[in-house]
Amino acid sequence: MPSQQSLPFGGELLPNDGSAILYPEFIASTEADAIINELISTNSWEQQTLHMYGNHVDEPRLSTWHSTGQSYTYSGKTRIAQPWTPTLTTIRERCESHSNHTFNGVLVNFYRNGNDHLGWHSDDELVNGPEPLIASISLGAERRFDLRHRESRELVSIHLSHGSLLVMSGLSQKCWEHRIPKMPRMEDPRVNLTFRRLIPNNPQGL
Repeated sequence: MPSQQSLPFGGELLPNDGSAILYPEFIASTEADAIINELISTNSWEQQTLHMYGNHVDEPRLSTWHSTGQSYTYSGKTRIAQPWTPTLTTIRERCESHSNHTFNGVLVNFYRNGNDHLGWHSDDELVNGPEPLIASISLGAERRFDLRHRESRELVSIHLSHGSLLVMSGLSQKCWEHRIPKMPRMEDPRVNLTFRRLIPNNPQGL
């Protein structure tokens, strides 16, 4: 079973090999309500089709990729960038100021209910760089977030609250995997924004 963590005031989630720091109320609840409502109603959501074990399956969530013309390739799929919106730009600038890091893209995931999920993976594509810093904003339903060490298989689990910020950096993508598991009884939606900086001269990012 995962090591359950409760960090109402935030803090470091990982015991070693990287960093994942939680900031629970990065965006105030009222503002976060307005943001998620805007994103759900105005974003041009896409559902990707994945090739798995010889079959084509729909990705179990909706998503969009936003950048200034830079595509993003992951899981064998290349995402063509949609433009930055004023709201996404504002949140990006706040994350940049907080993390002292610049971002040139954001992947926005829409979990319509608890059946939508994200399997075990790491954001370790070459285009993200060797030790990427990723700023992850959670909006809406509180979903469980699991981290698993690649070698020791140690598990860490926490629930990400509405308006929280999680900053993953260092060796976190090389040494740890993460996921958003199914929560079948959950009926409320969740939107997640993961800001990242792609390496412009990497072929995947052209």
